[in-house]
Amino acid sequence: MRSAASKTLMAHCMKSFRIKTHRLESSYQQPHFFILNKGLNSGKPLNNACPNCFVCITDNQEDREFLFWLCFGLWRSKSFHYLLKGSVIPFVTIDEIRKLIRESSTKASCKAQAFQKAIQALQLLDTNEQKIKVTLKMIDTARQAIFYDLMKETGTG
Repeated sequence: MRSAASKTLMAHCMKSFRIKTHRLESSYQQPHFFILNKGLNSGKPLNNACPNCFVCITDNQEDREFLFWLCFGLWRSKSFHYLLKGSVIPFVTIDEIRKLIRESSTKASCKAQAFQKAIQALQLLDTNEQKIKVTLKMIDTARQAIFYDLMKETGTG
């Protein structure tokens, strides 16, 4: 039996969420995000659904953001890798994902300041990564255009 203090601490540290298998025809009214469940990127949180994913449904937007970035951190640190099963197409089970997220959520909630600092760093790195990807795409397009113009001028393009 848990003491009243223990129950209060658990209620404070635990985020309320449900994880279930996403079905393509389903739509969700509550705050939610998706978690990839097949392949080497299993555990990756997604804003948009894909065929091989779970959905994590929360009670409020704050919990959704907390859990999304918790999953992002777990995915980036490859915490889902040891849960992978299968040899041809690796996958994670819904029960193992639930367990890992619940345990990690409790730890992160009880270390809220350190978690927030880590999340801010992850968000900054993710934003910078997206900017770099856009820059690289623009560089690639410029390379193609330069060569295309050269071939066009010589009549071979």
